[in-house]
Amino acid sequence: MQSFFHRGAGLALQLNRWLEARITPTGRGLGALAVIAAAVGVDTTLTLAYQIFCFAFALLALAFLTSLRAPRHLALKLSAPRQASVGLPFDCRLELANAAGRVLRGVDLRVEFADSRPSFEEFRRGASTERRNRYDRWLGYYRYMEFAARKRNARAAEISLPEVAPGATVSARIAITPLGRGVIRLAGATAMRREALGLMRSLWRTDSAARVVVLPKRYRVPRLAFPGARRYQQGGVALAGRVGESEEFVSLREYRPGDPLHRVHWKTSARLGKPVMKEYQDEFFERHALVLDTFVPGGAEQSFEEAVSVAASFACTLDTQESLLDLVFVESRAHRYTAGRGLLGAGQLLELLAAVRPASAADFRVLAGSVLERRAALSSCLLLLLAWDEPRRRLAEQLAASGLPTLVLLISDTTPHDAPSWLRRIDPGRVDESLARL
Repeated sequence: MQSFFHRGAGLALQLNRWLEARITPTGRGLGALAVIAAAVGVDTTLTLAYQIFCFAFALLALAFLTSLRAPRHLALKLSAPRQASVGLPFDCRLELANAAGRVLRGVDLRVEFADSRPSFEEFRRGASTERRNRYDRWLGYYRYMEFAARKRNARAAEISLPEVAPGATVSARIAITPLGRGVIRLAGATAMRREALGLMRSLWRTDSAARVVVLPKRYRVPRLAFPGARRYQQGGVALAGRVGESEEFVSLREYRPGDPLHRVHWKTSARLGKPVMKEYQDEFFERHALVLDTFVPGGAEQSFEEAVSVAASFACTLDTQESLLDLVFVESRAHRYTAGRGLLGAGQLLELLAAVRPASAADFRVLAGSVLERRAALSSCLLLLLAWDEPRRRLAEQLAASGLPTLVLLISDTTPHDAPSWLRRIDPGRVDESLARL
């Protein structure tokens, strides 16, 4: 039964999208009038409402037949920015070229989003978290539409164009408002030409797809000076070559068994007649960790979104010119991405945070183990937690016990009763104020 409802909701969504493009608001109003007149005028001997139905139906039928002829000799191109931010509208640029031999009138434009229909597995999993009445949960229509809107992740309105002269090209901009972080996939744009009665529209579509990454919301955060010292980075030659005290040349020395050939100083070796090696100092530089808790407790979805925004805010603020920043989080497995000069930039970290999802791994210990195994190479650590329980407390205490400077931020509505004095709470409803007090 759920499979049947899933397919039915998908067909209803496609039909609704097609009707919105094909029928104008005036046509939809006339259609509603025809339905009402048909219901009222069933008995033709008691009322003349059936005449209204016949007239409205005839107009709609005539308009539909007229709209079947699609506009020809049109060229439509869509372009969109690569990035946007949550809640801030951005503009998509549309160019319409009229290659026909007559003036083009009554044209509306709209952008088309990629297929946003949820899969059956997504539809079925969402039933456990739905908070509607029993009938709505059983039917699943509203749940399907909410999933589709969440995957579309944006809203946009139609715009109308002025007359387009023969051989002319006009440019227009459509404002698109992101609804959340993630990716907005645009499948193209549609030009809709109204027929003479203004009830129906003929369609012309372009498939110039675009992809817009919606970055998380950012807050103003205080510039924190982490007191961490530089650490030796084993195997970090490639990283240290661009950041901090790199593998700097120190002196020349005689060859020792086992020395690599790429360190031979060939000019001196040729002059002295024996191998001479270049000697470098070890690699030391600061390395900070930004750890994002993706194990979301029940009902803490809003806290998770704010935690991602706080992580994005710090990722933009922390100085990576003379240090490295490790972003650590867990989805199906532990992920670690390093930013710094010559590596990832702050913009790339924001794109990673835009796509991060709650962890599907079974245990918080996956994240804790990923952090603890690299703590010897870290200069400091910033923990963003969604709850305060025994595994999270143990991770924070183990980091502190190792002498690693650690700042622990708890994004939660309430303060735990056993919270230590060094735990800082960020109120999800008042993030700006909470960050200002750090």
